[in-house]
Amino acid sequence: MEPKKKNTPKKELSAPKVNWSLMLGAAFLMATSAIGPGFLTQTTVFTQNLAASFGFVILISIILDIFAQTNVWRIIAVSGKRGQDIANMVLPGLGYVLAALIVIGGLAFNIGNIAGAGLGLNAITGISPTVGAAISAIIAVLIFVVKEAGKAMDKFTQIAGFVMIGLMIYVAFTTSPPVGEAVVKTFAPDKIDFVAIVTLVGGTVGGYITFAGGHRLLDAGVKGVDALPQVTKSSITGILITSVMRIALFLAVLGVVAKGLPIDAGNPPASVFQLAAGNIGYKIFGIVMWSAAITSVVGAAYTSVSFIRTFSQKLDKNANWIIIGFIIISTVCFVLIGKPVKVLLLVGALNGLILPIALGTLLIAAYKKSIVGDYKHPLWLTISGIFVVVVMALMGGYTLVDQIPQLFK
Repeated sequence: MEPKKKNTPKKELSAPKVNWSLMLGAAFLMATSAIGPGFLTQTTVFTQNLAASFGFVILISIILDIFAQTNVWRIIAVSGKRGQDIANMVLPGLGYVLAALIVIGGLAFNIGNIAGAGLGLNAITGISPTVGAAISAIIAVLIFVVKEAGKAMDKFTQIAGFVMIGLMIYVAFTTSPPVGEAVVKTFAPDKIDFVAIVTLVGGTVGGYITFAGGHRLLDAGVKGVDALPQVTKSSITGILITSVMRIALFLAVLGVVAKGLPIDAGNPPASVFQLAAGNIGYKIFGIVMWSAAITSVVGAAYTSVSFIRTFSQKLDKNANWIIIGFIIISTVCFVLIGKPVKVLLLVGALNGLILPIALGTLLIAAYKKSIVGDYKHPLWLTISGIFVVVVMALMGGYTLVDQIPQLFK
């Protein structure tokens, strides 16, 4: 019996090291999926409009993001099932509806991500955005061709994430933003913009993004009640990584705005980088834009396909090839027809509704023994999750009603 007792602690001590590598990979997959071309543009525009008070919007959105993502990741981990399978167990057929919304939204936004990758390479090298998009697509495809695609994806998103954050912090320093004012207005804003808050929450944990890391952990075999402490840390880490990037960009833009420099409305993020550091700044913008876009391409393709792979053994067996097809289709759409603005507007509104539907469904699942067994979901997470569901449902519904008429103009 004594040898067995000696062996047990060794296993327990070695497990966290292996698991933390997976947790960090899942956190970066989620974070880099959120940090895309839209993330850069939204943050720049809202900072222009709200100045230092945008800090308050970031603070509130971080809190709501943590509430939403912690709920989703914990319930996925403890049930050992993906979002669509949990939804089908809550209400037969709901999983297929959720999967359809995720895949359609993911495909539409991936066209924008591919476009962003093309623009990024254009800024770095001067090649046309179309050629840049094609090159970026090939790089994304190669990640899923290798044997250990999951590990390759983890490493790629981590490297790209660190590069983006490092360069963004550098640009923030060059603009010499009024940090003191930003801190004060974060807690005592001159104006509160609820639409900005909802937009940031939707852009950070809306659509496929909130499931990206949770599904990645399942693929890596991380699940069950024992894994919950690490899963919770990973989910919060993903939000914090995104938040560091958001805050750095906010400060960079605030520094430009505080100096009264004009930001080009045609490409606000690029204008900020150029105003901050001249031609070198523009090259840095290209690197950040490309890194943000290409990791979003990878995240959107991987997570969208993860929502259909459990529907049949053939889909599950050929998941990597379907992911590759997803990337190729997105690229062909961009090359042939460009970025369908009106479709993206509608899908954006639908994307805003995915979070309350998905989170609401998972909160119900958290109280079904057939799904989570004897697991007791923390009451504070349930209450905070319900709050996010109500807020996002109201604002998402308003946005959808507002955007549908745009399709017929």
